[in-house]
Amino acid sequence: MLRSFTRLVAVLAIIAPLAACGINTAPTLEEAAKARWADVQNQYQRRADLIPNLVETVKGYAKQEQETLTAVIEARAKATSVKIDASTITDPAKFKEFQEAQNNLSGVLGRLLAITEQYPDLKSNTNFLALQSQLEGTENRIAVARRDYTAAVQAYNTEVRTFPGVLWAKLFWGAKAMETFTAAPDAQKAPTVKF
Repeated sequence: MLRSFTRLVAVLAIIAPLAACGINTAPTLEEAAKARWADVQNQYQRRADLIPNLVETVKGYAKQEQETLTAVIEARAKATSVKIDASTITDPAKFKEFQEAQNNLSGVLGRLLAITEQYPDLKSNTNFLALQSQLEGTENRIAVARRDYTAAVQAYNTEVRTFPGVLWAKLFWGAKAMETFTAAPDAQKAPTVKF
């Protein structure tokens, strides 16, 4: 009995300093980044759910714009088919594929919303205005979720790449750096405004 008590005290003497030295910081930050990633995916799903309603509303007014409507439907299908979860956010190729699909969807949505300039009745339609407002709000939520994810990944990546966190992260957890979002190449160009 005394021997097992001595062993317990010895184990606690070894574990206690480790608990206070940052050994749990990397997994804690990793879980925070994964939670922010779930927020990003949630906002993308919200957008994907709104798009069919927006397309159906526009279809009623802009039957001759079938090409753009088809492009929106196809882009939505591609964006929702590219899946990346918290276990694969350390894979740059999968992350880039996901980001490109989402950027493509954003581009065709912009074209769809530009169509409304040609259809005054559509612009004043209450249903369309409500959907457009929801879509705009969703795009803002996506931007915020992506920003929060990037901040969480920055904290995690800093921990797993700097001393002493790198010791614990590599030794105990096998941690890898996570990917962050980057701006689409055409985002650097100023939009053209025509009246």
